[in-house]
Amino acid sequence: MPSLEELLHSLHTVFGYDGFRPLQREIIETSLSGRDVFALLPTGGGKSMCFQLPALHRAGLTVVVSPLIALMKDQVDQLQAAGVAATFLNSSLDSATARSRLAGLHRGEFRLLYVAPERLMLDNWKENLRAWNVACLAIDEAHCVSEWGHDFRPEFRQIAQLRDLLPEVPVIALTATATERVRADIVQHLRLRDPAVFVASFNRPNLTYKVQPKDEPLKQILAWVKRREDESGIIYHASRAACERTAEALAARGHAARPYHAGLDAAERARNQELFLRDETKIICATIAFGMGINKPNVRWVIHYDLPKNIEGYYQETGRAGRDGLPGDCLLLYSGGDIAKQTHFIDEMTDAEEQRRAREQLRLMSHYAEGSACRRRELLAYFGETFPADNCAACDNCLEPRETYDGTLDAQKFLSCVYRCRQASRFGVGLNHIVEVLVGAKTDKVLKWGHERLSTYGIGGDKSRHHWLSVGRELQRLGHVCAGGGEFPTLELTAEGLDVLKSRRPVTLTKPDELTPKARRSPIRREGDLECDEILLAELKKLRKRLADEREVPAYVIFGDKTLRQMAREYPTSERDMGGIFGMGEKKREEFGSTFARFIGQFLETNPRQRFGG
Repeated sequence: MPSLEELLHSLHTVFGYDGFRPLQREIIETSLSGRDVFALLPTGGGKSMCFQLPALHRAGLTVVVSPLIALMKDQVDQLQAAGVAATFLNSSLDSATARSRLAGLHRGEFRLLYVAPERLMLDNWKENLRAWNVACLAIDEAHCVSEWGHDFRPEFRQIAQLRDLLPEVPVIALTATATERVRADIVQHLRLRDPAVFVASFNRPNLTYKVQPKDEPLKQILAWVKRREDESGIIYHASRAACERTAEALAARGHAARPYHAGLDAAERARNQELFLRDETKIICATIAFGMGINKPNVRWVIHYDLPKNIEGYYQETGRAGRDGLPGDCLLLYSGGDIAKQTHFIDEMTDAEEQRRAREQLRLMSHYAEGSACRRRELLAYFGETFPADNCAACDNCLEPRETYDGTLDAQKFLSCVYRCRQASRFGVGLNHIVEVLVGAKTDKVLKWGHERLSTYGIGGDKSRHHWLSVGRELQRLGHVCAGGGEFPTLELTAEGLDVLKSRRPVTLTKPDELTPKARRSPIRREGDLECDEILLAELKKLRKRLADEREVPAYVIFGDKTLRQMAREYPTSERDMGGIFGMGEKKREEFGSTFARFIGQFLETNPRQRFGG
């Protein structure tokens, strides 16, 4: 078992880091002691280091089970750039390359092997695994094993068979997002033995969250992108057609944007992804098919063009921004129409339990989008975590709280309508029907059930459907109405709601965005911790891209943005000066240190050295 000093030495000399991130040290030491580990760390929280660093201190091979080809290649490229003997085997390799790598594995040349789960189950692989002196099995993106997770993959269930094949080999399962139920599923289906469980905070302090009413979304996106022209971003859509439309609109205005969805052939998808990883394409317009395992650290923003189906997926997708620890912005465009569309799809589901689960997930997601509370607090609460502060200073609701109003009369009208509909028909009705009665609509159902004769019919005709939908959803959030227990999504008064109706006590509601007179400004972009010479930074990025292109790897395989920012702040002009730069391991300093130092020296010949506070 290596000492802490030995682990820190490897962390610094190989990877260029001076210290561990939260829980990394505990996870690494526990895994090296031979115990099974379950680790839940947020995206950008350093999951990979939890099996990469121990692999350097183990006698034998660490096998990393990974769901995506792109992720395998990406991580192996970065490990090799840091001087670590790592390789991958998957269907993208020609037979000669695969044979060569297999021979290297038999000779014990590698510390880490990345592989897809289905390959591990092939008959000849059982002999291979026995012959390769496997010292640890790491399951990345472990939530794929659970059908309760947001990305279930049946082939992950087969991994448990390796417990019989390699009974003494410790397992470490890692994920960035999992509810209590999914965590229990992972432990059970991977047959983890008395695992040490580590759960880090889900908070991503460098991300800013914002929700905007969807109003001419292409115009909103173009305005957003115009302010961030040199930054990489992802725009998520619910449909392939919307991906194509957005990519075409952006490209027509000179932005480097491309689509990514399952309707494109595999070659085009791979090409568009590669162009994005290499910063040739700045913007990917994607369905949720894109992104899991994309280890691109300098994605600066993520937009959701449509309402996500659930909070877990939303958290995972927004988490692709700011993986390098520098600021990232997350924007959700939201309209009531998104809820209607998703409700329609849910209504067509045939499995009653699946339908119930989807409705509950949609309700939570719409509450998040429409709520006036701190968005960070809401996200963390979903994962069972309490955010300690009242104001996160990094979401629209904290930066610019929504206006409230005396909603007592609106609440009385709405609650009374729910009560009258139930009293008249002896059954509950849905939110949309309540709204139709309030605004005085003559729909088939209103007339069929005689609800045009109710005293509440038309009493809300002075306000829009959007307004009443918003009132209804907020009263649900406040606990005054709740979803009925029947087959269809109906509304029922709670005891609290009945008390509010009878006592006429005051109710404060949040103004829907359409009622807020002033336009809500964009949240203030927070600068990164590291001020630097922005002109030098831009030139260093060009140098990095040139070196990356020569090696046919993404730019961040050379150095991350955080490393370049520190260079552009401290102006190291010799290889020796590079020693304290973040992310500068010995192999990288040896390969690139003098090139960057010389470049910075030449820059200073014609540009003044800037001074920075702090």
